[in-house]
Amino acid sequence: MGTLRISEIFLSLQGETSRVGLPTVFIRLTGCPLRCGYCDTAYAFHGGTTMTLGAVIETASRYRTRYATVTGGEPLAQGNCGQLLKELCDRDYSVSLETSGAIDVSQVDGRVSRILDIKTPGSGEAAKNRWENITHLNARDEIKFVICNESDYEWSVRQIDERRLADICPVLFSPSYRDLPATQLADWILRDQLSVRMQTQLHKQLWGEQPGR
Repeated sequence: MGTLRISEIFLSLQGETSRVGLPTVFIRLTGCPLRCGYCDTAYAFHGGTTMTLGAVIETASRYRTRYATVTGGEPLAQGNCGQLLKELCDRDYSVSLETSGAIDVSQVDGRVSRILDIKTPGSGEAAKNRWENITHLNARDEIKFVICNESDYEWSVRQIDERRLADICPVLFSPSYRDLPATQLADWILRDQLSVRMQTQLHKQLWGEQPGR
């Protein structure tokens, strides 16, 4: 069985997506090829511990929850991530994958809910968006935009309209934690009557930016 470089494995409440509030075991992989300006997990760029997939599964199984989220960094940057996702599904976890959208998602196990983060101009990494990933998504997946300012908001609305994203799967708008007041984003969404789900990162409301929460 292969290995993965793991930053941390912990139990928390899911703070985002349609699973918000659910007790979830998070498996955070080390490393990311992107450097988004608003990144809140830069500590996962380096370091971590090399673990076998079996050890990762065993550690995750210590927590009594059926929900598992594989995140990063960018988890798909490690070749054995796909096998980890499959192993979790085989053990009857309800699995979600948080991915930057810069790496091919077409080979991810079909039982996994792929949370695809489309990078806005405000992230500084919009050029890394792998737009062909959208063609591989289905109704069990979700698309996320992190909004830094009004320009990001307008850009994101254009992507939804031009690419008909709301017809593919749920679309999530999240205010950049340090850059945009949540009330401002809420006002824009209501003004324009967008078909999106706004989210405000429950874990940060509860615990701030503590690692492992």
